[in-house]
Amino acid sequence: MNINSLKGIILAGGKGSRLAPLTDSLSKQLLPVYDKPMIYYPLSTLMLMGVRDILIITTKRDESLFKNLIGRGENLGLKISYEVQSEAMGIPHAFILAEKFIKNSKVVLILGDNIFYGHDLTNQLVSSIKKNSEATIFAYRVQDPSRFGIINFKKDNTPAYIEEKPKSSKSDFAITGLYIYKSDVVGYAKKLKPSKRGELEITDLNNIYMRENKLNVEILGRGIAWLDTGTFEALQDASLFIKTLEMRQGLKIGCPEEIAWRLNYIDEKKFDDILNKYDNSPYGDYLKKVLNEKGY
Repeated sequence: MNINSLKGIILAGGKGSRLAPLTDSLSKQLLPVYDKPMIYYPLSTLMLMGVRDILIITTKRDESLFKNLIGRGENLGLKISYEVQSEAMGIPHAFILAEKFIKNSKVVLILGDNIFYGHDLTNQLVSSIKKNSEATIFAYRVQDPSRFGIINFKKDNTPAYIEEKPKSSKSDFAITGLYIYKSDVVGYAKKLKPSKRGELEITDLNNIYMRENKLNVEILGRGIAWLDTGTFEALQDASLFIKTLEMRQGLKIGCPEEIAWRLNYIDEKKFDDILNKYDNSPYGDYLKKVLNEKGY
């Protein structure tokens, strides 16, 4: 498929109640994860997958804050638009909100509090996009399956069924907050009925694809990190993880300006504009080094 026809969605709404009072006046996805706003990490993941047309779904309160931070994406060689979700209605509702945005394109949805990092991760994600699957989810081995939605497999390693936070499970593969669907996901989402908590559930959506033998499951293996930053402990752990790697290697993780420059999304003039914006900061010093080392 033409990778340029891809659309991306970042879910950056919700109340972030588990992180209150930090989130009483600020979106969870704008909180710092070490040296960058949280949303930089899922944004970087989409960029590395080749997605340049991105919709950020957020709340009315936080929309202006995201626009102040990221704007319309021109400085990153992207096209970024915004949609307000007035109340929590579940992950699949994002596809209904984004119907006009998606049109006939394949769409990648990522949760705004999920961080992915690892050797050869980009190649695996891009390879997954190029497959002709109707729906693709990414599974990750976890120590405590009871905290996650879990995918179970048949003997031939095809998906069997999904459990939501099981007390005990035969599988220890959690479903991460990254999903790829063809455009007909909008129609499937519209057919869903709200759960007992009043939301459309992503598990119900994926179960439809699984029953129709249309669900592809990609395993994220050893050497890849998947971090969920939805609690104080997880937020701190993610910051320490990013800090440790960056301090050790001198390279940044989740730096959209660097990605845009290395992937030739922007020219040197636009990169110079970014440097001027971050002049006299460690972030700016790093970007200056990137400019001098392009081709690494």
